[in-house]
Amino acid sequence: MPRSPLPPRHGLDAAWLRTPDNTPGSRHPWATLREYLAERLPPDARVAERLASGEFVDDRGRPFAADAPYRPHTLVFFHRSVRPEPGPRPPLPVLWRDEQIVAIDKPSGVATTPRGSFVARSALVRLRVELDLPELTAAHRLDRGTAGVLLFTTRRECRGQYQALFATGAAAKTYEALAPALPGPWPRVVASHLTKPAGSLQVVEVPGADPNAETLVDLVERRGALARYRLTPRTGRTHQLRVQLSGLGAPIVGDPLYPTPRLAEPEDALGGPLRLVARELAFTDPVDGTPRRFVSAAELRWPSGAA
Repeated sequence: MPRSPLPPRHGLDAAWLRTPDNTPGSRHPWATLREYLAERLPPDARVAERLASGEFVDDRGRPFAADAPYRPHTLVFFHRSVRPEPGPRPPLPVLWRDEQIVAIDKPSGVATTPRGSFVARSALVRLRVELDLPELTAAHRLDRGTAGVLLFTTRRECRGQYQALFATGAAAKTYEALAPALPGPWPRVVASHLTKPAGSLQVVEVPGADPNAETLVDLVERRGALARYRLTPRTGRTHQLRVQLSGLGAPIVGDPLYPTPRLAEPEDALGGPLRLVARELAFTDPVDGTPRRFVSAAELRWPSGAA
């Protein structure tokens, strides 16, 4: 991803495009940059108006002229319009903040980073604005339905060091989940091969393939047909905990995706929010060597009727 000459605006990074070839035999020949942008961007982008006001710039921050000719392989940077996003914006409790990192206790239902209809409401965009930290970046991610400890870096210069903690498995993560009670023995290690087929919403386990995902699962408490599990992932695959528990026959309470996608159903029909909390995150700070440990206070609420 090229480095933007534009600073974030309203907590959002600038968008960018690279113009394609425009040879005489191409399907869509454009004479001007305005023609290309008008075809590429949605109608509410107001291309002509914003070109005239200098809001589209090159990789050195120089505004394009309103009548700039089309040139292939040119980087164009601009800010997208932020659409209104109705819906709740729960507090984002800060567990820790220093010159390098910010740790928060993310509520369930809040997206980590801008995606789909969750842009201005995402944790990243909100924190950039609320904490006045324009270079804030997620060191890792939690699914929108997952509550708990979420770590951000504050400056571009240090983000790679903290992101490497998660890429290499140096960050110790502990989760808690509510799911149907299973017979022991406990604890047990679940190892499987996970993959996400193209075009699929779900990650799937591939029987017989070499494991690429491993989780230590322990039963902590049982109430009737449900149980509270402690999950210690030793790898960090997408949807790992949700897929592996579902594969054991104990899908997490409130999961709208596993074992069967039910994304169109109202939350109440699924038993409420996803009962999964990133309870604890621990690591040795790569900048100063200090041991760090953050614990979420998010409630793991048992469904009504659990004994």
